[in-house]
Amino acid sequence: MMVEKFEPWDEIAVIGIGLQGASIAINARDRGLAKRIVVGDISKKNRDRALELGLCDAVTDDLAEAVRNADCVFVAVPLGAMASVGEAIGKALKSGSIVTDTGSTKQSVIRDIGPFIPSDVHFIPAHPIAGTEYSGPDAGFLTLFQDRWLILTPLPNTSNQALNRLRHFWEACGSLIEIMEPAHHDQVLAVTSHLPHLIAFTIVGTASDLEEHLMQEVIKFSASGFRDFTRIAASDPVMWRDVFLNNKEALLECSARLSEDLARLSRAIRWGEGDQIESLILRAREIRQALIDAKQV
Repeated sequence: MMVEKFEPWDEIAVIGIGLQGASIAINARDRGLAKRIVVGDISKKNRDRALELGLCDAVTDDLAEAVRNADCVFVAVPLGAMASVGEAIGKALKSGSIVTDTGSTKQSVIRDIGPFIPSDVHFIPAHPIAGTEYSGPDAGFLTLFQDRWLILTPLPNTSNQALNRLRHFWEACGSLIEIMEPAHHDQVLAVTSHLPHLIAFTIVGTASDLEEHLMQEVIKFSASGFRDFTRIAASDPVMWRDVFLNNKEALLECSARLSEDLARLSRAIRWGEGDQIESLILRAREIRQALIDAKQV
């Protein structure tokens, strides 16, 4: 992939220094995408650790101060904190700057941050489709975004120049870029990310309710399928609580479809309908092969 050389920003602000925020800071630092990096975070522990790791040039718990001179502001906080961050930074944003985010839902981010963005600031919601089950400043790493999709959901009046500037930043981080409508993004992510997490939390929760002796055997003899579910289920509970609540319409629709499909499969098992069972498994295999072909595994 040919990536246009990115002219570094003089200063960026990263609000929230967890997995995503730390990885953005590391990319900006190691790839020379910003001359100065300021971290804003309400956690003293996170601020101190960000300095110890050399993720930034300065830290502060004053979010308005963090963004005051930033050419681009990356808001990397849980969805439930977006509105309070928007209110805190809105009046301090530099004219002509870009504000973007890493949230897993886009309509809620637009709802919560949008009203606080001045008319002379470019607000471009974004979502890097990249993550792990780990969190905090130590979780960040340089290649988190490498060959992973980054979805941009610009608003109707978004400046093409600002959009291209942000696009080129993410391309310099190794991301593959897709442009989507916010509502479409939320529908797609409900299937590809939010529903799988809902299923994982449910299955692991079911296992945790088993009798003690059976639970110990489940842990001892776990096969790869259950282990995969536990990895997903280890994700940040606050983040996923907010995701579920902020994309509930699309997620509940997907959940209802899953319930119907599960009932259909259960009926096929009950009545010994082998052809239907095999057909479902074959369809699932085709999806897996499509992911492999798209280099997403």
